[in-house]
Amino acid sequence: METFAAPKPLLPNPNFKAQKQSSLVDFKDHMIDVPIVEIIERFNRLPFCYTLQSCYGHFVFEGQPDQQSVNPLPATPITTTIEYRIAYIAFAIANSNAGRRFMIALSDLVVLDPDYIQFCSAEWFWKRQVNTYALQVEPDRFKHQDTAMLNYSEALQVQAVRNTFFNHIQQIAWESL
Repeated sequence: METFAAPKPLLPNPNFKAQKQSSLVDFKDHMIDVPIVEIIERFNRLPFCYTLQSCYGHFVFEGQPDQQSVNPLPATPITTTIEYRIAYIAFAIANSNAGRRFMIALSDLVVLDPDYIQFCSAEWFWKRQVNTYALQVEPDRFKHQDTAMLNYSEALQVQAVRNTFFNHIQQIAWESL
């Protein structure tokens, strides 16, 4: 899922509430990576947004073939290339005062590490529904891809940024309720 496009302005969307209800009718916790279940649930309770998709970010390498593993990278350096499947959360946001404040709070997270965190319009989603945005964590040079091949050192950096990112996004979720 390649999502990256420059953030678009919020547009009028009188169908937001109905779209949210429709989108969340089949939502189940088991569809979410365990480390971020509570964060996603919290966002989905907010009246001005809901999540479309998310991923905690996964590292796949020789000795760790589980493509859904949420385990941290091992302390012993890995000499082979590591496939990183990006961490992201895609949102639909209401065009309201609360939605605009929320969008600003999300876009401000980029300052945590602009080389590794991007805020963007979720182009793939926007075609189906306006006012969709994503925050993603991956090296900037890969921002148009949903996977990146990394060496161990850079994978450790991405893991640290991802963990910091989710700590901050969790804070936004809790402060918004």
